[in-house]
Amino acid sequence: MSLPDSAASATPRPVRLADYRAPAWRVTSVDLDFDLGIDSTEVAARLTLARDPAQDLPLTLDGEALELLSLRLDGRDLDAGDYQLGADGLSVPAARDGSVLETRVRIRPATNSAFEGLYLSGSAASGFLLTQCEAEGFRRITYFIDRPDVLARYSVTLRAERARFPVLLAGGNTDGHGELADGRHWARFVDPHPKPSYLFALVAGRLESIETSVTVADGRSVRLVLWAEPDAIARCDFALAALERALRWDEQAYGRVCDLDVFHVVATHDFNMGAMENKGLNIFNAKYLLTDPDSTTDDEYRAVEAVIGHEYFHNWSGNRVTCRDWFQLSLKEGFTVFREQQFSAAMHSPDLKRIEDVAMLRRVQFPEDAGPLAHPVRPAQYREINNFYTATVYEKGAELIRMLAERLGAAAFRRGADLYFARHDGSAATLEDLLAALGEAAGTDLTPYLAWYAQAGTPRLSARGEHDPATRRYVLRLAQRTPATPGRPDPSPLPLPVKLALFDREGRALPLRLAGEAVAQGHERVLELRDAAAEFVFEDIAQAPVPSLLRGLSAPAILEADAAPDDLALLLRHDADGYNRWEASQQLATRAFLAVHAGQARNPALAAWTHSLAELTTAPADDLALLAELLTPPGEIELGERVETLHPDAVRAARIVLEQTLAAALGSAVLARRYRALHAAETGAQDAAAQARRRLKRRLLELCGHADADTGHALAAAQFEQAKGMTDRLGALTCLLQFGAPQAQAALDAFRQRHAGNAIALDKWFAVQAQTPGESALARVEALTADAAFTLRNPNRVHALIGSYARGNRSGFHRADGAGYRFLTARLLELDALNPQTAARMATAFNGWQRLEAIRREQARRALAALAAQAPLSRDLADILGRALAS
Repeated sequence: MSLPDSAASATPRPVRLADYRAPAWRVTSVDLDFDLGIDSTEVAARLTLARDPAQDLPLTLDGEALELLSLRLDGRDLDAGDYQLGADGLSVPAARDGSVLETRVRIRPATNSAFEGLYLSGSAASGFLLTQCEAEGFRRITYFIDRPDVLARYSVTLRAERARFPVLLAGGNTDGHGELADGRHWARFVDPHPKPSYLFALVAGRLESIETSVTVADGRSVRLVLWAEPDAIARCDFALAALERALRWDEQAYGRVCDLDVFHVVATHDFNMGAMENKGLNIFNAKYLLTDPDSTTDDEYRAVEAVIGHEYFHNWSGNRVTCRDWFQLSLKEGFTVFREQQFSAAMHSPDLKRIEDVAMLRRVQFPEDAGPLAHPVRPAQYREINNFYTATVYEKGAELIRMLAERLGAAAFRRGADLYFARHDGSAATLEDLLAALGEAAGTDLTPYLAWYAQAGTPRLSARGEHDPATRRYVLRLAQRTPATPGRPDPSPLPLPVKLALFDREGRALPLRLAGEAVAQGHERVLELRDAAAEFVFEDIAQAPVPSLLRGLSAPAILEADAAPDDLALLLRHDADGYNRWEASQQLATRAFLAVHAGQARNPALAAWTHSLAELTTAPADDLALLAELLTPPGEIELGERVETLHPDAVRAARIVLEQTLAAALGSAVLARRYRALHAAETGAQDAAAQARRRLKRRLLELCGHADADTGHALAAAQFEQAKGMTDRLGALTCLLQFGAPQAQAALDAFRQRHAGNAIALDKWFAVQAQTPGESALARVEALTADAAFTLRNPNRVHALIGSYARGNRSGFHRADGAGYRFLTARLLELDALNPQTAARMATAFNGWQRLEAIRREQARRALAALAAQAPLSRDLADILGRALAS
């Protein structure tokens, strides 16, 4: 027996939601036996099968890159004529209901550079073995019905040389371990809960651990254990504490209890994703687990805590209740991102967390929804599922859950979540199942909201208000439209909740009574726009109010209301809600940018924005972190989305005018004085107040550079030298590079020397250089690809250098001569041969290329077409290129 002759096709037929059928065969129990080795691992599988009597189909198992060594059915060895072996699977026509199929295969972890299935992290001498099975990696370990609606109970036995693999881990509870002959040992794990194959995991190697025991809500003792390589274990303390915080929060907020005796988390530097929620054995990209003050920024501490929470929360929203098919991916990911966001808000500032989430949505998901790669949260079809782990599925999916939660209210939403978990525990569910449970618990029909999951694009909400002083009525007319998206030229109206408040001219929120209501219903309420347009009449409004619409981003939409700059300035100064103050500042800054970009001499929005922020900066501030966000205009990506034809250099130039005008309004002396006071108070502490001071200090340092270059350079150089942690060190280095300061190269050299042995910190060194603006960035990035520390084999390093350049440096990447595009496509071709998932994700940097001005647009098209013409390409990369060019 041997490997199939050919590889899987690079252009598979599309998988369609409409074609879903329940599996004809299921696996009730799985016994796996691994004889582990780096160059060669043998896997024996014993599958107990169950057949759907309503479907007369032969047993077909998925399998890729497997060398079949033996095959038995019900205790009988099968001959070559008893089965069909292909490039993507195995068919056994003689299998019957209740049959037991036994296979033995050989796999090659050391040569698995795609990081799917079982692979080697690190070097052959000192690295360790681990798995990644979502979405379809389990078929690279053994033959199986590799789909999420086939749930089975797993028993896993691992055997390996003790000296090389002293630690053996798999999902589930420990069920024995012992010694074998010739210096080998074994360990067995049993998972009492049925799970799909994508949640299978194992780890084997030289690892060390830290742990704690906690008593969970049902009175049991659960061990929480974090594993890392010996040189990294000392950096796991924060993550272990965050895991316990996540466990406690989930008990209190959702009533969910950890259901295993031990919960393992393992760190690796070689991982395609952020982390993976394998049942009882989470595997983490090291950058989301390892921390220490010298190499971890404040933002990264919060990100580590959030990702720890995200993967832990999946134990229920994803594991105990999984998704029926991959079209339902947002059922687990969108719901869990929302739960993660709630957790982070509870641990820190709700206002700041909402600001961060919305800023990321606008920076990443809104552009995705407006480009050729746009797709619904639940797509109707896909060719390569790995390409749908996107901001649309995750972040927009979370916004849809948030929208429903706010519409229902906290108590009804919790009842609905409880009903969903109870009703579907141990099964594979759909988005319809979730909305049905939420609606049933609240006594309402949420079926119309399924339209949000079926339609791509970001709705535009327009608003126009008219006040009649004689009748004391205010009429608010709302309308929605969604621009055309690939395959859908005329999107339908959606049920769109609009949270709003009305303010008087002194900044006081007004009581809100709609026509027909006897009494006012508070000072803030939600209106539901169900059709393309509607009007709402408010009574007892004495003077023309200042409306605050889409508060908290109550729906993932873009507000196009033509509010007067003075009205936005009033909200910026007086709204009691921090997020909505920030939103007013963002709207003002965007209006100011559009006027600068269009060359308009008169710019009242810019005057209102800078004047308001000057007042706030000189006044005492209770929330320094919020002030930092108020002082920050939207980035180049967000602003670029607001112009019809994208000229990256013009966008950057107009944004710099905003920064310079704001810095001038605040004044160089005021900025420097405020900055020095914050810097003098720096102790390196990690509490919320210290993080807030550093956040504002970083923003003031940027503005100092715009107000007075020499002063800004000197302050940044001094901060770099005196930094007590990575937040200040990286912030100063970024400022030096962004402003082209003469001290920048010395700081870069010092950073490299200090952090040469720290892979996560070194990624920052690559990234900060890749994001240096301007055409000269390409030469720097090309030189860095030859650096001894750079490798295409490590996804983190690829994202740090090439990803930061292509996605985070618009003026550097979008060169008029197309050199940036040709550089990226050449690297994509190399990368595709090693790691197709990473190559495909890098290729999404071209999303939105059709909006570029004509010269750059043609250069991008040529680069994409030239790459697409190469053969063979992986199906991952071919799918992205095909969709990018098709529209």
